Amino acid sequence: MSVHAPIVTLTMNPALDVSSSTELVVADHKVRCGPSRFDPGGGGVNVTRAIRNLGGTSIAIYPLGGPTGQAYRGFIEAEGVLGRVIRIAGSTRESFTVDELSTGRQFRFVLQGPTLREPEWRACLSVVGDHLPVGGYLVASGSLPPGVPQDFYAMLARISADHDVRIVVDASGPALEAALDEGVFLVKPSLRELAELVGAQGALDDQQQVEAAQELVADGRAEIVALSLGSAGAVLVTAYEVLRLPTPGIEVKSTVGAGDAFLAGFVLRLAQGRTAAEAFRTAVAAGSATAMLPATGLCHAEDVARLEAELAAVSG
Repeated sequence: MSVHAPIVTLTMNPALDVSSSTELVVADHKVRCGPSRFDPGGGGVNVTRAIRNLGGTSIAIYPLGGPTGQAYRGFIEAEGVLGRVIRIAGSTRESFTVDELSTGRQFRFVLQGPTLREPEWRACLSVVGDHLPVGGYLVASGSLPPGVPQDFYAMLARISADHDVRIVVDASGPALEAALDEGVFLVKPSLRELAELVGAQGALDDQQQVEAAQELVADGRAEIVALSLGSAGAVLVTAYEVLRLPTPGIEVKSTVGAGDAFLAGFVLRLAQGRTAAEAFRTAVAAGSATAMLPATGLCHAEDVARLEAELAAVSG
């Protein structure tokens, strides 16, 4: 494992990811599936798992409860992931992904998650406070479950600012807006979310994407804005530069976890002291290396290294 600045991830709504495949999905019929795969999922946990795959270390913080939570804990401990668990009364949710073999389509069913009582979500805040990665990175990723206030990530942003912690928020809707109002280090909105954040109407063209991201940076809402554009590549915007990278030529098998792997690669490289450009290459490579894998698998270090080299050659 490499030496780097500390990284902590927070997943407020983890999910036990169940994935399988079938020849054809037909309404009103029993759909017989093949073998099932189980992975401990959720944004921050996936970031931690991908960081581990890339040779780094991070601490994952997440609430768990009920029989699903017990199973989740067994899977994550089997992977050797360092974690801090907050026990909750509700049962941890599941997510279900089915690959339709005859068409290549993927169906993803994401359940809501348990309601957290105030003492439970405040306990999550407390555990983060006990493990603040001073001088490092806090990655708060994923949806907020019912019961958690929409300004929860904004609370974390305030705590981070007071303790020399760079906070990365990967969320959507009011939770994301509240965090940006407080100010964060890195944000990775979708194109639709970016348009909403700056009050733009309709689809954004290439120049408008950059201008919208620059607006977030200029307003002090985020230091770095990363846009993953699928087959169209990715864009990174800071106060000093605009970087673009193409998507490597890969066969996409599943996009589950690709965004989390993108964040993992980016944050790990920054924690290792690399430049934003180098971190961006690793991020795109890690996201693409994850998309190459079926179901809910996360990037392999050797694939990431190969794709990084390809991107370095393209970007010079």
